[in-house]
Amino acid sequence: MSQKTVRVATDVGGTFTDLVCFETDPKTGRSRVVTAKADTTPPDFEKGVLNVLAKGGVDPQTIDFLAHGTTVVINALTERKGVKVGLVTTEGFRDSLEIARGNRPDFFNLHYRKPEPFVPRYLRRELPGRMTYRGEEILPLDLSPLASIVADFKADNVQAIAICFLHSYANPAHERAAMAEVERLWPGVSVVSSHQITREWREYERANTAVLSAYVQPVAQRYLRRLSDGLHDGGFDGSLYVMQSNCGVDSLEAVSRIPITMVESGPASGFWGAAELGKLIGEPNVIALDIGGTTAKCSLIENGQVKIMTDYWIERDRTSAGYPIMVPVVDLVEIGNGGGSIAWVDDFGKLHVGPRSAGAMPGPAAYGRGGTNATTTDANLWLGRINKDYFCGGEIEADMGAAGKAIAAVGGKLGVDPSEAARGIVRIANNNMVNALKLVSLNRGHDPRDFTLVAFGGGGAMHAVALAQELGVGKVVIPAGASVFSAWGMMMSDLRRDYFVTNLLDLGAGSAGAIERLFAETEDRARDQFKAEGVDPSKVKFHRFAKFRYQNQEHTTEVLLDEGKVTVGRIAAIEASFHETYEREYTYRLDAPVELVGIHLVASAEVGKLAMQHEADTGVPASAALKGKRMVDYALEGVHEASIYDGALLEPGMTFEGPAIVEDPGTTVVIHPANKVSVDGYRNIHISIAK
Repeated sequence: MSQKTVRVATDVGGTFTDLVCFETDPKTGRSRVVTAKADTTPPDFEKGVLNVLAKGGVDPQTIDFLAHGTTVVINALTERKGVKVGLVTTEGFRDSLEIARGNRPDFFNLHYRKPEPFVPRYLRRELPGRMTYRGEEILPLDLSPLASIVADFKADNVQAIAICFLHSYANPAHERAAMAEVERLWPGVSVVSSHQITREWREYERANTAVLSAYVQPVAQRYLRRLSDGLHDGGFDGSLYVMQSNCGVDSLEAVSRIPITMVESGPASGFWGAAELGKLIGEPNVIALDIGGTTAKCSLIENGQVKIMTDYWIERDRTSAGYPIMVPVVDLVEIGNGGGSIAWVDDFGKLHVGPRSAGAMPGPAAYGRGGTNATTTDANLWLGRINKDYFCGGEIEADMGAAGKAIAAVGGKLGVDPSEAARGIVRIANNNMVNALKLVSLNRGHDPRDFTLVAFGGGGAMHAVALAQELGVGKVVIPAGASVFSAWGMMMSDLRRDYFVTNLLDLGAGSAGAIERLFAETEDRARDQFKAEGVDPSKVKFHRFAKFRYQNQEHTTEVLLDEGKVTVGRIAAIEASFHETYEREYTYRLDAPVELVGIHLVASAEVGKLAMQHEADTGVPASAALKGKRMVDYALEGVHEASIYDGALLEPGMTFEGPAIVEDPGTTVVIHPANKVSVDGYRNIHISIAK
């Protein structure tokens, strides 16, 4: 074992904590893969990580590289389990956090109330001093009131301080000075400045981001420290990296300083994995779908590129404006539809599925843990899509009596029998997911027929074919280890940081030098940061993006720049690329001047990225993996006798046709009639959708 390389990824989800372990023999290059799932253990999430390592038989002493994704930050925010925060801001701007934005979703509701700020007004304090939007000081910073402010914060049991000054994205000198003084006055206090997180404009968004980062910082730091201590107590002395929302990993030390960057770390790793898988199998254009126990998430990947944005909001819905978090986050759509989503009937006799979930405890009624609500999982069991005798890989005995009672209760309200109610639950869940998939494709100018659907998570493979048929997608790919694919995605991630810098410039021949200098300065800053953490600067790779808009517009469109320096000769091509990108998204272009609003630089370096081995076709027929046959209700296509295959026995080169079911310990692949199936050299399942 000591001669082998052991790479591990753990992903803490809302219901389960997943494990993927690759043990690679350096002589042969072959890997032994271990996967496992254990219950998530709130509020002590680190226990679930240690439990899943034990369940998978992975000794922490043998691990060389460990990547970890977690929901601890988003949970602390949504469940309001952070700490008391004080805000220090520019004189005259203490209320920007409460004024927020006027473009509320429930615009005609005369009784609308804005979301409560995370910092009440009496804990929002001001300091004199002012920078211009170009970073020029017009009023020196006065730190003299800070001593009394800190004293008040101490008296009010504040545990973390956020600092956000006007235009600090252009010049953070005042924020740095205030932060140093706070640390001198109150050693050991948790303090964060907005410039540490983002260098983009938008005063309210930056202030709210700094506040939310401060709000979760002590909680996240304690969690990461307990996780690190628990691993080291078990003998782990390898490299520990944390998955971030930008599809990259970062060091434990860096993430502990600004843990808000891992607000969507779990979904990000799955979408990055889908992009990497697409490159492996020659499918660079992918719609990635992750269906877990609580939610369904999707993202569009074009030309192998995962889109990263900073316009991210939590708790935003049709009645609430929510809260902005200006950190790099994978562009995704998330809905409350997963395996544990509860089916319910409203006062008008209409069936709904989600967003409320049965979670891990009590879970779906079929878990036999006291759950009485019908869920998507119960409906799939009732229709024979999930094997009641192999429920959760045989670890749980399906309580079909409880599932039938729960579904019958829904059917009674609808006036239909349990089977029809179960079909309705599956169809409503599918419809919700189709709408989400349209939001990331059709609504953004992309035809889903030009993409391959990669589905993963515990429920992805169960619904993927039906969704593809509805959207006109020609192929579905179910990755090997689909139920723990987000953890696999971490294995494929680089050490990555995203740098956003706001700088307004008219796009023209005369701006080429200024744009190139801005990129060069940011690249130097990135190299210095990586070097300080022991990463060879020569190993750092860069991808350049820029944000443009038509002059005087409010919002921007991001464009990937080709490799090489920005020169006068390239300006026309860059502008043409903006026009093309803008037209695809908004269906028109303008004959108007274009301006640069800022740059987006991606800096990355490999830190133990997994190299996948392609296996040759074995020549073994698919019949070798056949377990038997059973009747399966396909909801829209009716009841068919389906061939049941053991997912663990599928080998490269095997082919078969639907109706079929592939059973894996972590997921079930539902293959509809007339669809053709093949297994590739990485053991992924390819499903060609019948026209």
